[in-house]
Amino acid sequence: MDKASIKRINELAKKKKTSGLTEEELSEQKALYKVYIDEMKSSLRAQLENTDAITPDGKVTPLSSFRKNKGNK
Repeated sequence: MDKASIKRINELAKKKKTSGLTEEELSEQKALYKVYIDEMKSSLRAQLENTDAITPDGKVTPLSSFRKNKGNK
């Protein structure tokens, strides 16, 4: 998300606390929050897919393999 969008999110949040938002601004805020949250989730998923777990016996296992095996139990 670009800096202008984050700045706009902050402007809308501040205005919501002080004087309230119009219906258009509420819709804009909701859309901006959705984009922000989706990007954060995507970033977190990418980070977790590149993370390894080390078991007590020293074996290194990618976290992505735990997710794949979850349905097999």
